[in-house]
Amino acid sequence: MSGCCGASDREDALPAARRDFSVVVQDGKSVEQNANVVCEVDFPTILRSNDIMDPSVEYNMNHRRRGIALIFNNERFFWYLGLPERGGTNADRFSLDKRLRELGFDVRVYDNYKALEVLQIIHEVATSDHSDADCFLCVFLSHGENNHVFAYDAKISLQEITERFRGDKCPSLVGKPKIFIIQACRGDKHDEPVMPKDEVDANQPVVNEVVADAGTMRTLPAGADFIMCYSVAEGFYSHRETVNGSWYIQDFCTLLENQGSQLEFTEFLTLVNRKVSERSVERCADRNALGKKQVPCFASMLTKKLYFKPKTS
Repeated sequence: MSGCCGASDREDALPAARRDFSVVVQDGKSVEQNANVVCEVDFPTILRSNDIMDPSVEYNMNHRRRGIALIFNNERFFWYLGLPERGGTNADRFSLDKRLRELGFDVRVYDNYKALEVLQIIHEVATSDHSDADCFLCVFLSHGENNHVFAYDAKISLQEITERFRGDKCPSLVGKPKIFIIQACRGDKHDEPVMPKDEVDANQPVVNEVVADAGTMRTLPAGADFIMCYSVAEGFYSHRETVNGSWYIQDFCTLLENQGSQLEFTEFLTLVNRKVSERSVERCADRNALGKKQVPCFASMLTKKLYFKPKTS
């Protein structure tokens, strides 16, 4: 099926000559220390842990607070990065803010913040007390490349961000879901369409221009109780309409409104994958982009089922 797309589609690719000019904000000391950690495995213990586990066990989502949700929204970038403006991202910002508040999150939105400012906010939240919270959620709406997302003036390592919420640095979130949602490109290829035998495309009205968030980003492992939600699979463009917002975030929010409190979260994300995959680029200045698709993905390190059931007052 075809999705809402533009009268003139194009791609904003990150200029290679300027890509390396951006500043990498990364805690080198932290990375070096973590690189030297040796994981010791008690093999006999593993052999003894053959007990049948209950697959229906759920995370405790009955704390006093749902938790903090950070939204880092980047529409503009410092000129030397050579990155195009992200038209339509404010539609994503608005939709996420509204839907996450409906789920009970304490939503905090930051528009076009510099890298050091983003890291300071991350540090303050990671060192806060989350004892009475169900979970933590963080969204980046930006360009991305090579395990990084862009702030206004520099790119930030996703690993540096997620590591701040590991158990040794954020003990009050141990055993609780830590959700990261990344709306950004993860490569420079379009997903080619194929026609299932039992499916026929239907025409949809054209509404606005479709562009691609620039850059390349790879999936990274996080840790127990983390889930990384990506707008597109590794190696491909992530499409964003310059008026209505990105395919992924808009479909995510639509389904969140209708079924977000009913479905288990990974089942919900699978439904988002299906909905986004039904979209396609129909009109484009670049003829090579016609009919191209997009499929989101997620990497789950959750250890229990996750439901966002309405909180009782």
